Amino acid sequence: MATMAECRSALDTLSDNLAAAEGDVRSAAALDRSLSCHIKDLDITFTGRLADGRIRVADTVEGPPREKAEIRLAMTSDDLVALVDGDLNFAKAWASGRVRLEAGFRDLLKLKSLL
Repeated sequence: MATMAECRSALDTLSDNLAAAEGDVRSAAALDRSLSCHIKDLDITFTGRLADGRIRVADTVEGPPREKAEIRLAMTSDDLVALVDGDLNFAKAWASGRVRLEAGFRDLLKLKSLL
């Protein structure tokens, strides 16, 4: 099981990767939406925004998200680290239920290029 610090580092790396992206990925990351990432095995939630092509983590709270973000992710700590490291394919993890992604229909269409 990854630590909270390793999860935060993974989110920072993901933010850096999105900021450096080009084309369709850059366009998808250009959304301005509230974001939550619930780490199920640690029972913590990182909250913040996806804005200007970056993920900005504003807070870390115990338990599931207290407010419904516009983009909601849920996964284990190891899956988050594996996704960011490129060891786990997001589309396969999402299809198998290892990773949960919830958002409005239009946002899901936009985010599909990140898969």
